[in-house]
Amino acid sequence: MNKTDLVYLFPGQGAQYQGMALDFLDSKSPAVKKLFDQASAIFKTGAYRFDSAESLLRDSDANSLKRTDLSQPALTLANLAAAAFLSEQGYEPKACAGFSLGEYAALACAGVISVEDCLRLVTVRGMAMQRSVDCLREAAGGNPESAPGMAAVTGLAPEQAEAIMVQWGAEGVYAANFNSPRQLVISGTARALAEAEHRFKESGAKRVIRLQVAGPFHSPLVADAASAFSPFLESVTFNDPEIPLYSNVTGKRIASGAEAKALALLHITSPVRWLAVQEVIAADIRCYGGTAACLEVGPGKVLQGLWKDSVSGIPCYAAGTVEDIRLIAL
Repeated sequence: MNKTDLVYLFPGQGAQYQGMALDFLDSKSPAVKKLFDQASAIFKTGAYRFDSAESLLRDSDANSLKRTDLSQPALTLANLAAAAFLSEQGYEPKACAGFSLGEYAALACAGVISVEDCLRLVTVRGMAMQRSVDCLREAAGGNPESAPGMAAVTGLAPEQAEAIMVQWGAEGVYAANFNSPRQLVISGTARALAEAEHRFKESGAKRVIRLQVAGPFHSPLVADAASAFSPFLESVTFNDPEIPLYSNVTGKRIASGAEAKALALLHITSPVRWLAVQEVIAADIRCYGGTAACLEVGPGKVLQGLWKDSVSGIPCYAAGTVEDIRLIAL
């Protein structure tokens, strides 16, 4: 295995933390410095309100980063910074995929969109989704406990959890993330999530954990965000992938730029089929030959855990900090 026998996996919302990716900037990497300059120019123009890319990452605390209009550009910048630093160290992926929001960094990595358009897209997308969330919270009376959200169901296979939802005729709750053979994330209204917790535990789930996210993403409850995002998305050029790229929406490889653009709109309200993505990637890795590995290119280690739960015999290493990359066992 060498530095080009790899698949990049980019994390999504929930992985962000204050100060992420600043070690890449502090390393004096020319590629990362250029990226931060590009991001700063974008964040300062039009409706974007961040003073600089560095201040967005340095000054946004954990509570601020729960807002999707902040976390989307911040996390995408962190993912892209990790990829830029890796490139300077001689790493290049054979294929890539991104979990939820991470798919935008994957689109840039695969050459489907430019880095600048990637940052513009996630900033506009984040604002559209935050407006949708704010409207849902207002409709719930402004009480966070009454607002729609998301919850992780562990200890049940995703198909079991779905069957339980069908059996009880669930309303206001949707399968949002098919994460691993033992985890499904659901989105829904506060009332529906409370009922789901009771029914899933009754059916053998180990835990049902409410997630600290801004709203009920990957569900029809945020359909107005997709409508608001669509005109800007249409203005951006999408090229055919230069390397294999895998879709959250279909769980399969993306064949063309046109398909990638259509899926980017569906991505807001469609479930993330990460389990299927992992299975297809693993099958493709075995076709590549050699001893390929995956890298989690961005903050956190969530994707490494999901990969370990879903795939055997192929390692997945952290690559979200300078130190992580130094320790990669190649």
